[in-house]
Amino acid sequence: MKKMTCKQLGGACDKEFQANSFDEIANISKQHAMQMFQMKDENHLKAMDDMQQLMQKPEAMAQWFDSKRKEFDALPEDE
Repeated sequence: MKKMTCKQLGGACDKEFQANSFDEIANISKQHAMQMFQMKDENHLKAMDDMQQLMQKPEAMAQWFDSKRKEFDALPEDE
């Protein structure tokens, strides 16, 4: 298992997520974002708006995902 925070994944808080793969941690982060959206959390809404802007540029979005995947892969395994 590896850990990343909401902020490390483009979010707005220090909540930690644990997963065995980058795809799994990305999905957990997405679920957290949906909860924060429903709660109308201003900081997360701003982070979501920033991600929406990034999504307008598919090449930039792909680069962002690649960098986050590499960051996850480089993390040590939790004990």
